Amino acid sequence: MKNIIMVLLLAVLISGCSGGQNGNGVREPVGNEQGESKPKISKLKIERILSGHDQDNDGIDDLADIVAGGRAEALRKPGYVNAYYSGGYPPETEGVCTDVIWRAFKDAGYNIKELIDTDISRNVGAYPRVEGRPEPNIDFRRVPNLVSFFQKYADIITNDIEPNNTENLALWQGGDIVVYGAPLWHIGIISDKRRDDGVPLLIHNGGPYAAENDMLLSWPSPIVYHFRFPKIDPR
Repeated sequence: MKNIIMVLLLAVLISGCSGGQNGNGVREPVGNEQGESKPKISKLKIERILSGHDQDNDGIDDLADIVAGGRAEALRKPGYVNAYYSGGYPPETEGVCTDVIWRAFKDAGYNIKELIDTDISRNVGAYPRVEGRPEPNIDFRRVPNLVSFFQKYADIITNDIEPNNTENLALWQGGDIVVYGAPLWHIGIISDKRRDDGVPLLIHNGGPYAAENDMLLSWPSPIVYHFRFPKIDPR
């Protein structure tokens, strides 16, 4: 298993990051096998914080909806396929890390492709990865573009995680978005399930398929962004 993981990591380093600088902006899989063992359920009393917003009026808070949508993706287990699609959307049986995001948000009533395409058309300079040339077939599936979007429309929260610290762990809520930086750029959704030390699981697609597992602190790159969408209106 160690040899397989090392080969996959080497492939990632060669191919570049998810949503990064080369090709269509999606990378090769790292592998979910690293976190497939089921962690113990946390017995810590950690406050559940919600957004207070229900975009699709289904009686479920947006954060809970995003978790449910992400978990549904993990249960479907679409295979990690690095490809460009006319029209933008891959088939349900395929996807990369960014596809977990728009599919989960769709379940909460948000059309991420439409939101990002519209925002790019209004202010292309806010999206450096676009390089002044919008490409609706792929822009919403690139990590840097998602980062640019969430920097504008989501709350930015701490990147620090302290196991067993209930005050710190309360800042990490199911439905939050986490982004990892170089060398292996990646994006995922924080789960509402936690390890016994209170650290949440991660819902993501790092290959060979989407999964909900214990990799929040195991992804081989540092966390560089932690978002909560939608941004809370200070009023």
